[in-house]
Amino acid sequence: MDTVLAVLDDTVAAARAAGRDDLVARLETAAARVRDPRRRIVVAGQRDQGKSRFVNALLNLDVCPVGDDRTTTIPIQLAYAEQPRAELVLAATGSVDRVEFPLAELAALDPSTSLAAGRQILRIEIGLPNPLLADGIVLVDTPAIGGTGTTLGVLETLPAADAVLFLSDASTELTAPELTFLRQARELCPATAVLMTKTDLYPHWRQVLAADRAHLATADLAVPVFPVSALLRAHALRLQDAQLGAESGFGELFQFLRDQVVARDEATARAGVMKEMSSAAEHLALAIGSELVALRDPRQAATAVAELHTAKAAAQQLHRRTAAWQQTLADGITDLVGDVDHDLRERLRTISRTGEEWIDDHDPGRHWNAIAEWLTETVDTALGENLLYAHTRAETLADRVAEHFHELGAVELPAGLDHSGTVTGTGTLGELEPDIGLVSKVLVGMRGSYGGVLMVGLATTFAGLAMLNPISLGAGVLVGGKAYRDDKQARMTRRRGEAKNAVRRFLDDVAFQAGKDSKDRMHRIHRTLRDHYAGIAERSLRSIDESLTAAQEAATAEASHRAERIGTLERQLTAVAALRRYAEQPAGLEPAT
Repeated sequence: MDTVLAVLDDTVAAARAAGRDDLVARLETAAARVRDPRRRIVVAGQRDQGKSRFVNALLNLDVCPVGDDRTTTIPIQLAYAEQPRAELVLAATGSVDRVEFPLAELAALDPSTSLAAGRQILRIEIGLPNPLLADGIVLVDTPAIGGTGTTLGVLETLPAADAVLFLSDASTELTAPELTFLRQARELCPATAVLMTKTDLYPHWRQVLAADRAHLATADLAVPVFPVSALLRAHALRLQDAQLGAESGFGELFQFLRDQVVARDEATARAGVMKEMSSAAEHLALAIGSELVALRDPRQAATAVAELHTAKAAAQQLHRRTAAWQQTLADGITDLVGDVDHDLRERLRTISRTGEEWIDDHDPGRHWNAIAEWLTETVDTALGENLLYAHTRAETLADRVAEHFHELGAVELPAGLDHSGTVTGTGTLGELEPDIGLVSKVLVGMRGSYGGVLMVGLATTFAGLAMLNPISLGAGVLVGGKAYRDDKQARMTRRRGEAKNAVRRFLDDVAFQAGKDSKDRMHRIHRTLRDHYAGIAERSLRSIDESLTAAQEAATAEASHRAERIGTLERQLTAVAALRRYAEQPAGLEPAT
């Protein structure tokens, strides 16, 4: 990358000399990405899978709270800093607020902490002087997936992630919800891996590993699985034991990160820098070449100026047709918002129908916990699928808008669409009122049987029998049994109605909040696409404008200044041409000398 940076610095200098501040800003942004690469690694998994302990073992630090009674409830982002620091990142109108707190208080923080002053906590950012973090690695310890809203919150971070490490311990094989999450995660971030944790606790981990790989193959998921033990790694680092280090499995994990994250990120960064340099060189060459043609042969100046006038007219026409691509973008966003909202509501309606059918066939009071668990899992899956649908449609929309710029040649698409945002919880499923107890049930039967005994007993007294006799008692049993069954059926009907209403209220809350989050996400995507393509149109028009101005000035320049200016422009054009040749070299090749 040193050679790339050197050539990039030359390109920045050429753009600055030409007075192209817009190109300088883009090139300096690209240079900053190369000089200070940040590779985000998201650590995800269900509850009690050892995420925080794994992060601690990876960094060889005790920073994330661990324990059987602890779980991550707020995303924790760990990056390099010369001095330890910790900040709460709070949601604010149009921006975020940061509140510093002592790192030692991390274990005591929860979403209701007084430090947030009632505002929503987006994440916790921790800076540490750690060798791994100093290499540009940024670790994100996420809340456990499986709670309504938490899975979607994790998925929204993945398009901006360089790798996803999904943790599942060796006690059981991968479950259906875990496989669903892996499929969704891999569509958003190709560098996804499964870490089978706690291999030191379960002797049968090799059988579980084979089963996990078989499940992934059946699901057609090309995701590697690495067995690891955070405890063995911690002991290996403390004792400096290479054998324990090898048994911990972290060696294979680091190789995966080097090959699939670091190397791929460097290749992507290099390709992005080369594209920026090639584009900048093209813009610079247009102005230099136009002026040089006019200076070398004044007779051709009129022809060059006429050609530039034609190009400017085309660019201005393209600029005037801004309404066309903006209309395409606006219409596309409108359709996208409507289709995404419809997709979400259709998925939730399907869940509602399935749940109500199941409630009609079972006693919801006895299976309420199972209903709540099923509902949470299916809603999580539906929200994730809805996010993937929005992501795919947004990329298609970006391609459609790019078609309006084909006159400018190849147009780069946005580097990434922003899906991150404020994802709020949607509450929990309400509780059903408990069924009546045994004593109440007996009283219901006795109340029903009393009428039977009294009615039949009075009738049998005309036959000379006592009020209480076998016939009246038998009638009381029959009538009491019927009264009990009728009351039981009425209570079941009432409980099923309450259960359906609770499910509907829960799904209404999900639709309300998820719909708001989805619309906010679409607005962020709209702004990203609008700013990206507006910048392309502005840069193209400015390049042609400056080229026309330079050619007109050259055509009227005095002869005494022509030779000197021609020499300067030839040197600049040679340098710019060399920069462009280098930028267009295939990856791994050096420019010809």
